[in-house]
Amino acid sequence: MGLKALKGTIVHTPVLGAYEILNDGYIVVENDKVVGTFEALPEEYKNVEVADYTGKMIIPGFVDLHFHAPQFPNRGLGLDKELLPWLETYTFPEETKYADLDYAKNAYSKVIHELWKQGTTRAVLFGTIHREANELLMDMLNKAGLGAMVGKVNMDRNSPKTYCEKTQDSIDETRKFIENTKDKYKLVKPIITPRFVPTCTPELMRGLGELAKEYGVHIQSHLDENRGEIGWVSELHPEHENYSVVYDNYQLFGNSTPTVMAHCIWNGPEEIELMKKRNIWVAHCPHSNTNLSSGIAPVRTYLREGIHVGLASDISGGHDVSIPRTIAAAAQSAKLRWVYLNDGEEVLSTPEWLYLATKGGGEFFGKVGSFEPGYDFDALVIDDSTIADVNERKTEERIERYLYVGDDRNIEARYVAGNLVQEPKF
Repeated sequence: MGLKALKGTIVHTPVLGAYEILNDGYIVVENDKVVGTFEALPEEYKNVEVADYTGKMIIPGFVDLHFHAPQFPNRGLGLDKELLPWLETYTFPEETKYADLDYAKNAYSKVIHELWKQGTTRAVLFGTIHREANELLMDMLNKAGLGAMVGKVNMDRNSPKTYCEKTQDSIDETRKFIENTKDKYKLVKPIITPRFVPTCTPELMRGLGELAKEYGVHIQSHLDENRGEIGWVSELHPEHENYSVVYDNYQLFGNSTPTVMAHCIWNGPEEIELMKKRNIWVAHCPHSNTNLSSGIAPVRTYLREGIHVGLASDISGGHDVSIPRTIAAAAQSAKLRWVYLNDGEEVLSTPEWLYLATKGGGEFFGKVGSFEPGYDFDALVIDDSTIADVNERKTEERIERYLYVGDDRNIEARYVAGNLVQEPKF
């Protein structure tokens, strides 16, 4: 991109809970990084090319911290079931199909297009057990210009015969996957991905923890999503006092590399303390948590404890790729928790939810999700002029209105790491 400036109404939340707004301001970008935001263009940048988005809002790109890419064809199906029956009926049969690379390419082209369409500039993705299909997904994401981490799923027990690995094969294929991809792309990286404790033997988890430490690769999995799942983990691992300690015992809990755990609905005080100690990220999945009757995560508690939280669609337990729709669902769920539980979980403000949707999850990738100097320039240009109204609105009201009633048609442009990303074609 070189040196460039963008002019418009700049909105971001560099600090949790507080907007930073420049009406009719400028962002200066050099290559892929933010140089700074300015009320007027500084003298040294007077001659740079300016993309003029006057009257439109420029916000950080959305980050999705938990998304099952192969489950995209299943969105909206089986959501009258709880987690474990849903996995058996819909999820495992669909993921088995990705041994067929033609099927995988067809499905993943639709996944990537939808991510682009909805303004998701970075995503942390589960793949399947099939190494080749995961490598194909990474190649397609790279060609599309989106940022992502992609995981080869690992599962060697309590899985269908048609969708299960031998322990050593799973470890060997994961090693090959990491070696093939960790330095191949700038914005697309591998991530260690034990599906969850019930589908991974101790031997497999130990091997994955060793790979994470050896290669310095991030880790993702599920934690304390559903009461039935938690009970199952207790039966499988009575030697450990809770679900989090199982991961920690096998070096899969932020021990050597950044780790994100999806859901985290039923974590007890000891687990929260361990999460804080290990610097764990929480992927908050409100659509999935309600669709599969799992519960409502204590987001305010995590933030109060200094634990990282980002938002996630959790396709296809979640039914909607849109992060603004995820914000609305998260806010509504938090309000219901506050009303019915009265447990000190104060609701979050709109600036706080926007923070979680951008910088909160973005920092799992590094300096992502803000317009602070040195951050990657990931941004959306929002034209909200078509949202019906008869009143002039403050910028704070415009951003809230877009998040609740806008949609992908309001996104005029998408930037990822300084590059204007056009509609992907495959």
